[in-house]
Amino acid sequence: MAGGSPGAACRPFSPLLGLGLAVLLGGQRGAQALLCLCSSCTQANSTCETDGACMVSISNMNGVKHHVRACIPESELVPAGKPFFCLSSEDLRNTYCCYSDYCNKIDLMVPSGHWKDEAAPSSWGPVELVAVIAGPVFLVFVIMIIVVFVFHHHQRVYHNRQRLDMEDPSCEMCLSKDKTLQDLVYDLSTSGSGSGLPLFVQRTVARTIVLQEIIGKGRFGEVWRGRWRGGDVAVKIFSSREERSWFREAEIYQTVMLRHENILGFIAADNKDNGTWTQLWLVSDYHEHGSLFDYLNRYAVTIEGMIKLALSAASGLAHLHMEIVGTQGKPGIAHRDLKSKNILVKKNGTCAIADLGLAVRHDSVTDTIDIAPNQRVGTKRYMAPEVLDETINMKHFDSFKCADIYALGLVYWEVARRCNSGGIHEEYQLPYYDLVPSDPSIEEMRKVVCDQKLRPNIPNWWQSYEALRVMGKMMRECWYANGAARLTALRIKKTLSQLSVLEDVKI
Repeated sequence: MAGGSPGAACRPFSPLLGLGLAVLLGGQRGAQALLCLCSSCTQANSTCETDGACMVSISNMNGVKHHVRACIPESELVPAGKPFFCLSSEDLRNTYCCYSDYCNKIDLMVPSGHWKDEAAPSSWGPVELVAVIAGPVFLVFVIMIIVVFVFHHHQRVYHNRQRLDMEDPSCEMCLSKDKTLQDLVYDLSTSGSGSGLPLFVQRTVARTIVLQEIIGKGRFGEVWRGRWRGGDVAVKIFSSREERSWFREAEIYQTVMLRHENILGFIAADNKDNGTWTQLWLVSDYHEHGSLFDYLNRYAVTIEGMIKLALSAASGLAHLHMEIVGTQGKPGIAHRDLKSKNILVKKNGTCAIADLGLAVRHDSVTDTIDIAPNQRVGTKRYMAPEVLDETINMKHFDSFKCADIYALGLVYWEVARRCNSGGIHEEYQLPYYDLVPSDPSIEEMRKVVCDQKLRPNIPNWWQSYEALRVMGKMMRECWYANGAARLTALRIKKTLSQLSVLEDVKI
């Protein structure tokens, strides 16, 4: 060991003597010489002298412990900082090097005497690493598949159970055999909730309707006239890709307290599987005159007829826009696609607002609108200026109501043109018929309505008749470029109510 190394000499050790020798011989050893304990020197309690470092080491090999204290010459202290003699092994050998006199007299901790199994993880190859990483990922993937499968299974079971409930003869108990469509509508009107029939009754009604003839088509699908217990109903059949529109419209129609004589009466919603595809049904009141668009194309109207149509449309829109506060309250609703094709004419000559698939509801407590609205939605010809140029404030519910009022003004223009006053009436035309093509683009409508600020023409001869004069004035106040300056539906309703009294109109 280091005791016999060059640069180290052994002599008998006595702590006091060693200290004295260190002082006496300091000049002879030189400035760098160290005195260290030495276990391999020939005399007992030996010490050694070195120009390098003192070293103490304890090893544990198979339970046998070895203590070594020695001097290490400077020439063997390579590489610098961690020479071989100073290296330790945590498991087998504990070594300590130091650089002051007798600093190696300390006792070191005895190592464990056996190797720790640390090399195993680092010995893994690429295959093992891939397996460790891919295993959990695959397991998560399998769990996700199982969750999706279980979810769909429960959905199928739920729908099957619903189908059984619907087809269960006991459901007929909910609807007496002698109950007619008129009775059903009366029940809806007086039930208190105003949100429609119970769902199982809706399904029972829908599944016993017999379709008679197709009466209209649209982007969503078809409209049929159907028969149920001797009465006519309208059946709006959505294509399966329009499921969201069907669900949305059914949801809006079943809003608490929505039912009103000037809003289309909702009866039932159901999804019917004919084996090949799923039909989505929306069942409502049937009105033989069809839409206001169809009605005005076929007939001219009297002043009394014009006022009845205009007042009833305003009443329906005012109820739609109005918020009713309370536990059985109703949120404010904006239509967003008001036009003559979406207003039906009832047998008594009044209007019922229909097609609520694009409507939005307002939660006044949180001041939020319940659907993420599209910036441009509805029919281009009836879009308000702020919708066409995308300046509408989408977070402010009143903005949507103002857009409805603009469209109502255009509908009034269509009605007033067909008013027979003094034997004079004009042929039916759509708004802006003389300014844009039959199917105008957004850009074409924006140029006319926003850039040129044009509006449908109001003839001068309307001034000769009080009813037409009032209608013309209201239209202009519905068409302001600034939505906030337009009339409200309630204000229009009150003005027309006063006009009906003036003209002695029986509503």
